Amino acid sequence: MKQRSSIIGSVEALPHRVASHLSREIEGGDIIPGARLPTESQLADKFGVSRNVVREAIAQLRADGMVEARQGVGAFVMAPEQRTAIRIDREALKDQRNMEQLFELRSILETESATLAAARCTSDDLDAIKAALDRMGGEERWEDGSIEADLLFHRAIARATGNSYIYTFISFVCEQIRQSIHYARLTNPLHDLVEVNVAEHVRIYDALAARDPQAAGEAMRRHIDGAASRVGVELTAKINRGK
Repeated sequence: MKQRSSIIGSVEALPHRVASHLSREIEGGDIIPGARLPTESQLADKFGVSRNVVREAIAQLRADGMVEARQGVGAFVMAPEQRTAIRIDREALKDQRNMEQLFELRSILETESATLAAARCTSDDLDAIKAALDRMGGEERWEDGSIEADLLFHRAIARATGNSYIYTFISFVCEQIRQSIHYARLTNPLHDLVEVNVAEHVRIYDALAARDPQAAGEAMRRHIDGAASRVGVELTAKINRGK
C-alpha cells in the first residue's frame, strides 16, 4: 500500500497544513504554472486527510490567488504575475534566505514610506505615530503589547504618506514580521533589545516631526537593518542606499 504523507496536527489546522504544503510545492516549482492540481481524491490519499479538508485547503489557495478553479475541470496553478492576491507562507520564513528577502523588501518599502511621510504628514498623523511610540516605551515595553505598538507605529507612518497602496502593502508586510519580533525577544537580552529598539523609533519620529525626509528615510533604513541583524539577518540589498 502506498504510504501517505504525514501532516499530523489538530483537525482545525489540517486545511492550513495542506494548503501550506501545496503552496511550497508551487513556489518551489514542483507544480508549475498552468498545471492542474491532483484530484481531491488523490490529494486526500497523499496527505491522509478527508476530501473536505482538501476542499478547504484548495479554497485557501484560491483566496490567496495561487490557483484558479475551473468548473468541472479542476484547480489550476496561476503564474505569479497572474495572481490577484499577495501571500507569504510563514513556514517559508523559517528559511534564513527567505527572511532576508522579506527584510530587504521592508527596507525598500519602509525607507521610502518614512521619506514620504516626513514631507506629507499632518499633525494628526504625528499624534498617532507619537502615541504608538509612547506605548512602546511605556509600561507595556516588556510585554507583548509593545509588539502591537511597534507594528502600529509602522502602519501609522505608512498611513501618513497619504498613499493607500503603500499603507496596504506595509500593513501586510508588518503582519509577516510579527513572529520575527517575538524571536528577537527570545534570542536577545530583553532590556538591551527594548532600549535599542525604542531609541531607533525615537530617531524616526524626531525626523518626521522635523519634516526632514532624508533624515526620516535614513533613520528608518538603519532601524530595519538593526531589526534584521537582531534575528540573524544581514541585509545585502543591491540598491544604492546613498552611502
